[in-house]
Amino acid sequence: MKRMPEIRRIMTPFPHAIAADAPVSEARAFLNHHRLHHLPVMDGERLVGIISDRDLKLLLGLDPDYGQRTDLRVRDAMVTDVYVVDLNTPLDQVLDALVARQIGSALVTRKGRLAGVFTVTDACRELARLLREQCPAPPLPPPPGDEAA
Repeated sequence: MKRMPEIRRIMTPFPHAIAADAPVSEARAFLNHHRLHHLPVMDGERLVGIISDRDLKLLLGLDPDYGQRTDLRVRDAMVTDVYVVDLNTPLDQVLDALVARQIGSALVTRKGRLAGVFTVTDACRELARLLREQCPAPPLPPPPGDEAA
């Protein structure tokens, strides 16, 4: 019988992070440059929150000039009520919690230190892999004009 995979197998390991006192403009540029949606926020070695591209878009809606402001810090826009799980947490528990909380990410820790990020994108990637494994696509027909004589 197969065992439920642990989150460590599916998460994105060694995530980027940003300092809580960094300018919001730096977080926005970092997310855009690396094509990320979620960025853990650190205060020294301590995980203190997460900021997402959605948080920044909301901030932009509330304050259209925030990109030019230098006084706004990541700590002003981050979410502090983050969902944190251990590396060994079963995947189904994490997925159930994401749905129940209506959130798109979990921060993964090992012995209290940031080890990875698990997002809806990671979940979709794993679902696609499982579907390909369980339901292989039928072979493609030969291209026109390539039939055997």
